[in-house]
Amino acid sequence: MFQGSGTFAFTLYEGAMTIRSPSPVLPFSVACVGIALFSLMDAVMKGLSIGIGAYNAMLWRTMIGALLGGAVFFVRREKLPSQAAFKLHALRSSNGALMAVLFFWGIARVPLAEGIALSFIAPLITLYLAAVLLGEKISRNAILASLLGIAGVGVILAGRLGTEAHDEDALWGIGAIFASAILYSYNLILQRQQAQVATPGEVAFFQSLLAACFLALASPWLAVVPNAEDWVPLGQAALLATGSLFLLSWAYARAEAQILVTVEYTAFIWAALFGWLIFAEPVTLYTLIGTGLIVVGCLIATRPNHVEVTAL
Repeated sequence: MFQGSGTFAFTLYEGAMTIRSPSPVLPFSVACVGIALFSLMDAVMKGLSIGIGAYNAMLWRTMIGALLGGAVFFVRREKLPSQAAFKLHALRSSNGALMAVLFFWGIARVPLAEGIALSFIAPLITLYLAAVLLGEKISRNAILASLLGIAGVGVILAGRLGTEAHDEDALWGIGAIFASAILYSYNLILQRQQAQVATPGEVAFFQSLLAACFLALASPWLAVVPNAEDWVPLGQAALLATGSLFLLSWAYARAEAQILVTVEYTAFIWAALFGWLIFAEPVTLYTLIGTGLIVVGCLIATRPNHVEVTAL
């Protein structure tokens, strides 16, 4: 996610520039590490969202990310984006900033594993957006996958509603995560278009820079300068996101997306682990069953006889 939840975007993004490795073992392993770093970043951002709010966590993290991305961009002496590319950067950055704030606001109110599980619905929503925006056909696999995904979300929601501990704030959190997933599905479409006109270094820099600018528009009313102790986790979150971007980009450039797509779902395992270790969050049976349905749906959607939106 803007890299908050899930990283299906890499399946789209790196498909145009690939250097296949003879054996997928190393890329697969590297991708697993990349997902682990992203999941740890989500955990750090959850803590920050609870402490300073989702908006401020994203504002300051994207600013740090822009500095890191800018250093790489200018050291490599990459060209400035074309007008068409800049418009895509701006559109995706504004969409991604709102998407990420909603996601982190949501996981501050529900268990981390539950939030990651709900975010897995995004690739299924993308199937229908691709039909509308890219003219791709919706296959029977896509319809079946969507039904399974909806069922999975329903199971997770039923589990939340069926507990005595649930509260209105948690339900708002689930709503925010689902809204974030819808925005993320559009983000995947934009990323596919971006891959045709921009390099990875250009995207990494301008995504953070423009997202920070977009978030800064609300700074007169919402921004708060973090306390000294908050800068460490903010820096950690930015470094974890950057490291994960690098590792996943490297992996997807050397192995086919169909080999690596299952790596994405290890995010749930890491989210459950970090949620338990850091926030003492249990993983319910409803969350496990719901996640299983969503994952099966995503795997069905990416079968070869389906016109994939996650590969170029």
